[in-house]
Amino acid sequence: MSMKLPRRTFLRLAAAAAALPATPRVAWVQSYPSRPVRFVVGFAPGGGGDLATRLMAQWLSERLGQQFVVENRVGASSNLATEQVVRAPADGYTLIQLNVANAINASLYSKLSFDVLRDLAPVASFMRVPNVMEVSPTLPVTTVPEFIAYAKANPGKVLFASSGVGTTIHMSGELFKTMAAIDIVHVPYRGLAAGGYADLMTGTVHVTFDNLPPSIELIRAGKLRALAVTSATRSQAMPELPTVGDFLPGYEASAWYGIAAPAGTPAAIVETLNRELNAAFADPRMKARIAELGGTPLPGSPADFAKLFAAETEKWAKVVKLSGAKAD
Repeated sequence: MSMKLPRRTFLRLAAAAAALPATPRVAWVQSYPSRPVRFVVGFAPGGGGDLATRLMAQWLSERLGQQFVVENRVGASSNLATEQVVRAPADGYTLIQLNVANAINASLYSKLSFDVLRDLAPVASFMRVPNVMEVSPTLPVTTVPEFIAYAKANPGKVLFASSGVGTTIHMSGELFKTMAAIDIVHVPYRGLAAGGYADLMTGTVHVTFDNLPPSIELIRAGKLRALAVTSATRSQAMPELPTVGDFLPGYEASAWYGIAAPAGTPAAIVETLNRELNAAFADPRMKARIAELGGTPLPGSPADFAKLFAAETEKWAKVVKLSGAKAD
């Protein structure tokens, strides 16, 4: 014998039943993070992106009470790291350091298995840093015009180092090469710290357009000679340096760093990470550390970070096309 429930009672019970599976998920999101978080960076230890990632990871570990463990996944100009995170569960426990190389890769690689803005959720931007044009102390130049003149007198003989194909260091050099109308040869390394700096110091390679953070101490120690910064304005960290644009009007290139998560990560987790990272900009200790690395804070919402990424993708696509660079 069956009993027919009143419609109002049936709807109330059905709604309660539908809510049951969601309850543990809500509790899980509210308790985030309840275990260590993997923070993947696509470049070798010691570079600008790695230093920025470790600074973000340390801050979030202190703020949220769980370890944000940095994992270096080197290869294909951060594409291997990106693919790994794209395929990870969208639970907030695998994050990636998103940077300008990801924007460059969208046009540099023709066969990517992912689309960053489709497959990742931008969480928060963190800092922007200029690159610095620096040469080997063995090179007989001290200014950008002297370097251009030297390169024109020695076509195909000047080697410019980068931390890998498609990095902002590489593309900054390609942009310079095109605008200065010189013939310099690209030499990619698996991170400048992995042999690139040593070869620059000895003159095996001659110039790079490195992220400023890992270069500052080498420049101050006289192991590398800085000629100019690549940003539109001078750097507060090294205000004595002119900009490349002072000699090549319209030249501008800079690196930026932030966090992304797999697409579908709960909005509450994205908002938590965004809020806590933005809180860093009000902390005097963190502001000082960012400045020491030659950077400026880059606060904003997840939507702001998505707009930045889209604009940078469009900008660097033009540079990639102009330079003729391709990675596959």
